Amino acid sequence: MAKLKSVKKLATQQSVDAALWSVCDIMRRGNVASAIQYVPELTWILFLRVLDELEDREALEAAATGVRYEPSLKAPYRWKDWAAPEPKGAPTGWTNRRKQLTEAGSKEFLNFANANLIPHLKALRDKPQATARQKVISQILSAVEKVRIDTETNFLNVLDKVHEITNQGVDPTHVFTLSQVYEGLLLKMGEKGSDAGQFFTPREVIRVLVRTLAPKIGETVTTPVAARAASWPRPTSTCGRRRARRCRPGTWSS
Repeated sequence: MAKLKSVKKLATQQSVDAALWSVCDIMRRGNVASAIQYVPELTWILFLRVLDELEDREALEAAATGVRYEPSLKAPYRWKDWAAPEPKGAPTGWTNRRKQLTEAGSKEFLNFANANLIPHLKALRDKPQATARQKVISQILSAVEKVRIDTETNFLNVLDKVHEITNQGVDPTHVFTLSQVYEGLLLKMGEKGSDAGQFFTPREVIRVLVRTLAPKIGETVTTPVAARAASWPRPTSTCGRRRARRCRPGTWSS
């Protein structure tokens, strides 16, 4: 069984990126070869990890104030039950659902994820009086049919790596762990030769924006929340088709 090493502090954006990319490397090794496959897979796995940490914190806060707290997920469907690796220095007799399943062998762990965990999470929104958070969980899992990673060993290795990318493992200067994670992932996927263009602004959307804005020669556009502003070569080409002689590179800026 794959075991968790001591948690490394991810103090910089580069270290967060490296940790995340190591997860993607395992996924590619596990027959999840392209970005269109491993990004959705990583999304639901990382979401469940962060959710578990969030609900642990909320439970502690509720206990401190004497307020009753009802978590969205209960055993054995919480991250700590089915996904968390055995802690370093765990006391004798420590166990969770993951340990029980992996010790049982015969792909019991992978079977549990596919036949129990995923169907349960997808069905949460159908429960009587389902909470808003439970409905969100079901929505995020709605397109997940099964674990795409090919072997149980690779899946366990992915879970071990993701377990480290948490608010405890990431330097507190990174306020939004998920934001830091995906910022690095998108930048990496944007490199030359990547197949990840579908995770950026679709060209159809860009065309709609350009038609709506109806750009004119000499005007300037700003994209304060678009970061890399890779969408804006389109207005220049549109402008060029209208009046090729008068359109100049750099007319539109971001």
